[in-house]
Amino acid sequence: MPPADDVIRVLLVDDQQLLRAGFRMVIDSQPDLHVVGEAGDGEQAVAMATAVRPDVVLMDVRMPRVDGIEATARITASLPDSRVVVLTTFDLDEYALAAIRAGASGFLLKDAPPEELLAAVRTVHAGDAVIAPSTTRRLLEHVAPLLAAEAAEAGGGGTSPLDALTEREREVLVLMARGRSNTEIAGDLFVAEATVKTHVGRVLAKLGARDRVQAVVTAYETGLVRPGG
Repeated sequence: MPPADDVIRVLLVDDQQLLRAGFRMVIDSQPDLHVVGEAGDGEQAVAMATAVRPDVVLMDVRMPRVDGIEATARITASLPDSRVVVLTTFDLDEYALAAIRAGASGFLLKDAPPEELLAAVRTVHAGDAVIAPSTTRRLLEHVAPLLAAEAAEAGGGGTSPLDALTEREREVLVLMARGRSNTEIAGDLFVAEATVKTHVGRVLAKLGARDRVQAVVTAYETGLVRPGG
């Protein structure tokens, strides 16, 4: 077993006990992952997250009492170091949008194979690796028109969140939206990986984004990146 500090601590939230048991079995089979708690609804999830301060929360959406969207919003607001992966389906755009707004860092299909579950947990925890597993990128592209429409309705007084970015930072954001890792971005731009990390950090700070997914959402909202682009 690796040192405790190297283990990713996971909280499972779903109202189906059998599904939680399956997730626990997959996660606890890995030496670098450990389930630190379970909750059957959003209210329990918030209380459990506050108590155990997980690195990653696997969050169902439709649950009794408090749903997963509200629970995600509460957890991301009070525990900025905890990342939430929302369990989703592609036929529920409104839930996907709400989860993005609530601060979700990744998305996972409920019927995803075990390797995708493990990749989702590790990726959102890594933060600086890629925006998320393939599910998240596909979902972001799927709801991109709705993101752009919402941004247009809200208006912006003639200003754009991108105005604060340099040309190079915009380039980095586009590559982030395409799911490129820091190493891949460094290769694309012919710069050192440390330089890319600096650019990514500045992009997040200037956009007020908590992680790469939130920054990529801004890229879609502003039209800097379009689906399939």
